[in-house]
Amino acid sequence: MKSEYITVGTVVNAHGIRGEVKVNPAGVEPFFIAKCKKLNIGGKETAVRSARVHKSAVLLTLPGVEDMDAALALKGQEVSVRRADVQLPAGEYFDAELEGLTVLDDATGETLGTLDRVLHYPAHKIYQVRGGGREYLIPAVPEVFIASVDVDGGVMRIHRMKGLAGDEN
Repeated sequence: MKSEYITVGTVVNAHGIRGEVKVNPAGVEPFFIAKCKKLNIGGKETAVRSARVHKSAVLLTLPGVEDMDAALALKGQEVSVRRADVQLPAGEYFDAELEGLTVLDDATGETLGTLDRVLHYPAHKIYQVRGGGREYLIPAVPEVFIASVDVDGGVMRIHRMKGLAGDEN
C-alpha cells in the first residue's frame, strides 16, 4: 500500500567526532540512501549535506549536526523518504508497499493469503505469505514466481508451484 513516507533505515550511531551520522539501511541498498538529497529523520525533513557508503552502512553529514554529541542525539531515529520524491525502476517496489498485499494464485484466482514480510537473502528477496492456516515462501523472481503486482489495487498474483507452502514436500 502506498504511503507518503517509506522507512529506509535507522540511525544507529555517530561516526567519528565531526558529527557524521551512521545509518543502517532497511529494505534498500545503501547507495539508494546515499543518493537522496532530502531525508526525514525522526519525523523532521532534513537536507543532506553529504553522504557516503561505508561497508554496509551510510554515513551522513547533516546541517546542525556538527559534533559527536549532536550525532548521538539522533541515535535510534527512523530514516524515511517521501515516496513522491523518489523513483524506482519499473517493477521494483519498497518492502513497505508490498507488505499487506493480497496474494492470489494467477492460474486459479484462489486467495493464498496476505504478504506478511519481505525477507532479504543474498540471491533475492523472499515474500512470506500467510493465510488460511498456511505459510508460503515465494521467491521474488518476476515472471518465474511473480506474475504481476498491483500496489494501488492491493493485489499480487503469483505462479504457484509445488513446495512453496511450508507444509508441502
